[in-house]
Amino acid sequence: MKVLFIGGTGVISSACAALCVARGIELTLLARGQSSRPAPQGAAVLRGDIRDADATRAALGGREFDAVADWVAFKPEHVEADLALFRERVGQYVFISSASVYQTPPASLPVTESTILDNPYWEYARDKIACEERLTWAYRSEKFPITIVRPGHTYDQTMIPLPGRYTPVHRLRTGRKAIVHGDGTSVWTLTHQRDFAVGLVGLLGNSRAIGEAFHITSDDLLTWNQIFEIVARAAKAPPNFIHIPSDFCAAFAPELAGSLLGDKAHSMIFDNRKIKRVVPDFWPAIPFSRGAEEIMAWYDADPARQVVNEKLDAAMDRIVAAYEAAWPRQ
Repeated sequence: MKVLFIGGTGVISSACAALCVARGIELTLLARGQSSRPAPQGAAVLRGDIRDADATRAALGGREFDAVADWVAFKPEHVEADLALFRERVGQYVFISSASVYQTPPASLPVTESTILDNPYWEYARDKIACEERLTWAYRSEKFPITIVRPGHTYDQTMIPLPGRYTPVHRLRTGRKAIVHGDGTSVWTLTHQRDFAVGLVGLLGNSRAIGEAFHITSDDLLTWNQIFEIVARAAKAPPNFIHIPSDFCAAFAPELAGSLLGDKAHSMIFDNRKIKRVVPDFWPAIPFSRGAEEIMAWYDADPARQVVNEKLDAAMDRIVAAYEAAWPRQ
């Protein structure tokens, strides 16, 4: 099977690329070469920017593919360009969307693939919805062979799944409070990249996936209190937390508003029966407790990786001070 990844060296796509090669898929990556993650040995690499249509056509030449997965399409104009590029040369076009497209806050749980798409809080999610709508129309009107994949919160060893990544860990390790949004009891799902890869690769070239949408997430459900506690334990730091409402945090740090109010502030539980029916070997097995140990081992192996977002760190200090002044019982 011949597969093209547009991108392929990101947090999620790198694990999928490695699994493709391990399974004997003839994989080609179209990448700009700006990632710190190398392409897997055995994959062909074409250097190019997908945003430059003429250069991309030149790089691809007359190649045709059984499946193309675009990891870097975020806006409707991106998928419009893909439609123009891959008509008549692809057996399956896989759009990497996001689980943030689902109704927020959800009217009912668990979320299934038929849950309405509506996120008024986050422009990123609204753009992904618009992409899905354009591709769905392409499938209905011209039978363009789409598959839509909606990753949840997926991580690898480089990604601490907390706002600010290493910043809250640094706060804990330096004796300051880390902010847990809300009361910490909302339920969340974290998925290891290697678990996700089994689901995604199982959809490539799969005739049952054409015209369908799938979310691919773990079944490992955790509250945000548990997530923060697991990270603190892996970091060997005291669990010095303060609970602050999400909208209060967003008012002081607007850069957090989209991902908090449009995503993490609400419980999200996913029904994964559809992906398991179509890809029977998808069975997430890596708990976040083990993933957190991988993460902290990676960060502690090189102090240069322990990057603190100074602007966000200062904003967190202001948030804590303002909230404690208004609510001194904390």
